[in-house]
Amino acid sequence: MTTVSPTPVTTTVTTPVVPTPPPAMRLRELVFGAACAAAVRAAARLGVADALGDSPATAEQLATAVDAEPKSLRRLLRTLSCYGIFVETEDGTFAHTDMSLMLREDDPNSLRYIALWCTEPWTWDAWPRLDEAVRSGGSVFHELYGKGFFEYLHQDAHESAQVFNRAMTTSSRQSALEVAELLDLTGISVVADIGGGQGHVLASLLEKHPAVRGTLLDLPDVVAKADPRLREGGSLADRVRIVPGDCRQDIPVEADLYIIKNILEWDDESTRRTLGNIVAAARPGARVVVIENLVDDTPSMKFTTAMDLLLLLNVGGAKHTKQSLVERVTKAGLLIGEIRPVNPYLDAFECTVPG
Repeated sequence: MTTVSPTPVTTTVTTPVVPTPPPAMRLRELVFGAACAAAVRAAARLGVADALGDSPATAEQLATAVDAEPKSLRRLLRTLSCYGIFVETEDGTFAHTDMSLMLREDDPNSLRYIALWCTEPWTWDAWPRLDEAVRSGGSVFHELYGKGFFEYLHQDAHESAQVFNRAMTTSSRQSALEVAELLDLTGISVVADIGGGQGHVLASLLEKHPAVRGTLLDLPDVVAKADPRLREGGSLADRVRIVPGDCRQDIPVEADLYIIKNILEWDDESTRRTLGNIVAAARPGARVVVIENLVDDTPSMKFTTAMDLLLLLNVGGAKHTKQSLVERVTKAGLLIGEIRPVNPYLDAFECTVPG
């Protein structure tokens, strides 16, 4: 794919002031939300954001770069511009906005794979059955595909599984530095990242704190693909222990600080077992930091409540309210201290194992 970089010209890029639509029009817009999601997905798959350079380009130029029909691409760009994803200039060319830049694969804040993950083909089968999930309180996935969600991904939807892995890696990398910036590791010698995926949070903490050692625990297939910094030959490998395991079964790890991030959302029994295993493994006075998306009292409620419904559909899980997470953590025997935002999407619950 080539990037369109026409000769720079003086072009006025204006964002029209759109009045708040009346309720009937707003509801019409909302029920057509699938069109917006599909348009974002199409732009990401076509690579339109990657093809558009620093200067505005015509739909015809972009169509040549991404191998699309020009009139159809203009229609796609016009739709996306209504939502602030790209902007149409006064001379009819298209330019980047802050949001369209995040559809570029090379953008440091790229959401390309997140956008693809949230619009994967299976989602279009599941969303229309949300009423069934609300009635039953459980996943519709087995009825749709005859198997569980992750089993389906890894056996029947390999491309979707790869998108999932890229999306989770992107999300973890972007939040890892924020977690490392938030946490005070004074007096901490060993950090354990429980269910920590590829270990991006752990790697960021170890890079910031050269005297600290770390342990990464997750499923064997996951830790086999750990961050290269943590694996043999990596820059942090001599300070890391990688433990294949399932935190719902056992946590054979001793540490001063345990981090559990975005793994208490599958079901109450998994949450109970995971928290109980940490309390059983940790010595009195050890810190436990629980990091989760919340569905209440946050700036990201539209996003997190949507994720909450998607969890209901695909695995029967749920995102937590602040109160529901406090109840589960307290019931496990942990003492809750400060609750702080990591970013607009994540909150950190500082806890301690009682003496």
